[in-house]
Amino acid sequence: MGNKNARETTLKFLHNLHKLKESQKEGQSLDVETKIELIKKPPTEEILTEDELRQLLQTNEHPTHYQGFEISGMLHLGNLVISGFKINDLIKAGINCQVYLADWHSFINNKFEGNWDKILSATKYYEKAFKFFCPETKIVVGSELYHNNDDYWRKLLKFSKHMTLGRTLRCLTIMGRNENEKLDLAQYFYPPMQAVDIKEIGADIPHGGMDQRKAHILAREIYPKMGWPKPVALHHHILMGIAEPVKLETGDKLEQVIASKMSKSKPWTAIFIHDTKEQIKDKLRKAWCPEKLVEANPILEIAKYLVFHETKTFNVDRPQKFGGAITFENYEELEKAYARGDLHPQDLKNAVAEELAKILEPIRTYFEKDKEAKECLETLKKAQVTR
Repeated sequence: MGNKNARETTLKFLHNLHKLKESQKEGQSLDVETKIELIKKPPTEEILTEDELRQLLQTNEHPTHYQGFEISGMLHLGNLVISGFKINDLIKAGINCQVYLADWHSFINNKFEGNWDKILSATKYYEKAFKFFCPETKIVVGSELYHNNDDYWRKLLKFSKHMTLGRTLRCLTIMGRNENEKLDLAQYFYPPMQAVDIKEIGADIPHGGMDQRKAHILAREIYPKMGWPKPVALHHHILMGIAEPVKLETGDKLEQVIASKMSKSKPWTAIFIHDTKEQIKDKLRKAWCPEKLVEANPILEIAKYLVFHETKTFNVDRPQKFGGAITFENYEELEKAYARGDLHPQDLKNAVAEELAKILEPIRTYFEKDKEAKECLETLKKAQVTR
């Protein structure tokens, strides 16, 4: 029965990919406002600016997008699924999407302890994952973009002439660092490199989580001084980790969100794309989910940004003595019921785990059945163990 269900889930996923390809063709005939609605839908949180996006779409039927990723550990709900959902929305809107695998940035930021061979081998795993989940996106590798590219380094130095060291320090949060840390010189090049990448990769729409907005704002401020078109920045929601949120003394809400995000460097906070149904259930059973609490509740976040992205209704099975099965037509209904105490945390966790397992089943199966993908995953695992 398990193999049959897995096969049916995979076939459904492949059917949806076919629909995605068809919808990209349809994107050519969508009007501008329909495209904007696709781009604005969750998990999008911010567009800088919507008016500029509208003008871009009015003058360019197929603008170019990019989202960059550091190469480190296994992918999880936040970096592959949330990002992939948004990329696929953009593809439906007729945008030419690019996933940028930032191997040099990973080296600078000491991923795999700066072991270049491990970073390169892990890059192949990322490429496999994103090509499966977002098949219509183009994969660009940083070391290939920079190779024998004197023009890029000229642009970088000219761009950096418009930055102060203080401004660079304020941007360090894009790489998970802060200005109080002891850093090597190379790490200070990270913010201007990321900003210039937008120009080099030819992106009209740089995209990332809200934690990447400082790099995009930096580009938007300096590009006009360089005589370059100002990019339209797109930022999506940062998915919380499933542990209790980190409490910071600072009143900066975004810093609080970044500190509590799902992270592969904190595996106890993450649901990885390779987790089995049993592993997902076990992780969610221990997850932070106080009764009646809706703010900063990671289980409700998963329901909002993943479950309701994939389904129009959300079913919660409960014993009859606790009210029996209940169906929610939208996230707002679910949140209100939970706030009232009509839904117990464990019942919510069980139902979310069931839906997550369905969402992840196709990609988990792909990495189990596809020979090359499986080898890439095994190589990554070995690199993690020995780093």
